[in-house]
Amino acid sequence: MNTPVAGPGTLAERILRGVGGAENIESLTHCATRLRFQLHDGAKADPAALDALDGVMATVPQSGDRLQIVIGGAVARVWTEIMNLPSMSGGAGAARPKSDADVKAEMRAKSRGRYAWVDNFFEYLSDSFRPLMGVLLGSSLIIAIASVLDALGVVDFRAADKSASWVFVDAMWRSVLYFLPIMVAYNAAKKLKVDPWVGAAVMAAVMTPNFTGMLDPDSGIPGITCTTNATLGTQSCVAHVFGLPMQLNDYGGQVFVPLMMAAVLALVYKGLQKVFPETVHLVFVPFFSMLIMIPVTAFLIGPMGVWAGNGLGEGLSWLNGNAPIVFAILIPLLYPFLVPLGLHWPLNALMLVNINTLGYDFIQGPMGAWNFACFGATAGVLLLSLRHREAEMRQTATGALAAGLLGGISEPSLYGIHLRFKRIYPRMLVGCLVGGVIVGVMGGVDTKAFAFTSLLTIPVFSPMTTYVIAITAAFGVSMALVYFSDFRTPEDRARANAERDAAEALASEETAMAGARELATVGTAGTTGTAKTTGTTATTGTATTAPAPVTEAPVTEAPETQPEAPAPEAPAQGTVLAAPVAGRVVDLDEVGDPVFASRALGEGVGIEPADGHVVAPVDGELAVVAETGHAFGIRTADGVEVLIHVGIDTVQMNGEGFDVRVRAGERVRAGDLLVEVDLDAVRAAEHPAVTLMTVTNTAELASVEPHTGQSVAAGAPVVTVRR
Repeated sequence: MNTPVAGPGTLAERILRGVGGAENIESLTHCATRLRFQLHDGAKADPAALDALDGVMATVPQSGDRLQIVIGGAVARVWTEIMNLPSMSGGAGAARPKSDADVKAEMRAKSRGRYAWVDNFFEYLSDSFRPLMGVLLGSSLIIAIASVLDALGVVDFRAADKSASWVFVDAMWRSVLYFLPIMVAYNAAKKLKVDPWVGAAVMAAVMTPNFTGMLDPDSGIPGITCTTNATLGTQSCVAHVFGLPMQLNDYGGQVFVPLMMAAVLALVYKGLQKVFPETVHLVFVPFFSMLIMIPVTAFLIGPMGVWAGNGLGEGLSWLNGNAPIVFAILIPLLYPFLVPLGLHWPLNALMLVNINTLGYDFIQGPMGAWNFACFGATAGVLLLSLRHREAEMRQTATGALAAGLLGGISEPSLYGIHLRFKRIYPRMLVGCLVGGVIVGVMGGVDTKAFAFTSLLTIPVFSPMTTYVIAITAAFGVSMALVYFSDFRTPEDRARANAERDAAEALASEETAMAGARELATVGTAGTTGTAKTTGTTATTGTATTAPAPVTEAPVTEAPETQPEAPAPEAPAQGTVLAAPVAGRVVDLDEVGDPVFASRALGEGVGIEPADGHVVAPVDGELAVVAETGHAFGIRTADGVEVLIHVGIDTVQMNGEGFDVRVRAGERVRAGDLLVEVDLDAVRAAEHPAVTLMTVTNTAELASVEPHTGQSVAAGAPVVTVRR
């Protein structure tokens, strides 16, 4: 049984209840937008209830009792609040979660999958980079500001004689990119359950001024020879250390070297832990680890990592140079599938390699087409949420769009919206394709900086005109496709609008009742010479009660028993809805569907059909015709919105057994054939065949009166609607 999520408490407390309590958590970590749970028993979590919490964008169950909860920018705060809850403190009766490294090590030990090593490899890459997202984004925005100032002519950042002020600004963003190997080494070592400071120290050893000083052929240090590569224009130096040749490299900005080094360090470090008694681990394990790994990194791993990075970079450069259109299309079409799985970090690492070796990167330009196609789809959702008055979706889309356009972060859009509605991805991919084609046809886009693709970083891309055209097209195409075709199916849209109308009607009712109580209070205050009368209008089949007009008149000398004159009744304006199919008419409470029974889709009737000949119940325009043929929406000239739904859950039949005879946008008259339904096929698929007809805008009408308990022919009156 799932732990109830509803109830008092903070978001952190409700999330903890929703995952089954502290005793059900093996580990809890977080990235830039998501809480990552490893649970003892995934069945104890309640994803649906967690999804409904304010502050939760989406819940993503995964295999192996893993669960991700997308929070957005507040994830670090929510994680801290959860970890600080009393039940998570490890007190009496509490089960303190294991560290992430402990759990992952156990998972690797228990893994029986043939491709478990692939999952572990990509997880290693992701966890080595993911914690750096904040500082990478920070340096990206500093670069963007500097580029804007350069474009406006405030300062020439390429000049050799810049003032100390602007040299200092350079240092602000270069700090992250240059010392990135040390940061990656720290994260990678930590991921592999090795002292992360040992990993950082090993990488820092080959980045000290002592080491980098040997790269200068004029340094005067004996035993160093340098040559220049005519093809790449790079300089290669070799130092003879204790008689052994050591290739010298500037490891600033390298990412493959620390990843390879940390993997070897883990073997050495854990081996040393087995050799030395635990009482002297602190002294000898770090000492011998550094004594072994610094030379191994300088002589072997460092040059190998540089060669590997250069080889991959040159391979992609070859593809970009020989088939630029293919390359420009491939990158934006890959990213929508890589990012949700966390598999995009290897490509991001190659960007850094390109900048470090070539001085520029050619991947980020096409990647911008994907990012802006993603943000365009979110913009389309935002426009639709404004049009259809969907407050929750409007808030989600607004936050996701701001994070994307200003920060270049796509996760809030992906997890909060796109992965929840399957209609979005195909439309977004069209935007990716259009942007990629433009980049390829116009000769590609380069950048000399690692930058998150946002509005603020546009100036770092060259040629900027090509980049702007590509991302604008990608954004506009995705936005237009999502907006004009909707991110919901016609049936879902009708359902969502009906739920919205019901919520608005309930709010209106509460306001009206509050007004009526206020008037009643005033009327009982005892004002001499004045009489007040109030009334209510009952709405059949709805929960709406509204105060009637209040009249005031002087009190006459008539006897106390004088009857009060009835208020004049407004003439009734009615619309009769006919039965769309022959059969027995039943109340919505009897149809066996909780959504229709709740009247969320309005008041109406169900009909147990005698045949599969379904006709229009009223004159009007077909606003909705489901592709599967099981649902139709008709809007009458006087504004009554009618939904005809054939069967329960028949959308799962994908149109089999439904012969649709009309199209959306057509005008129909009562009795016109809408669809021929094979009722035997419906029953064979184990779906109830009851046909439902509701007035989805019931809350806007005076009354909707169903006439049930009778057997009727198609076309017989079964519902009366009064405005």
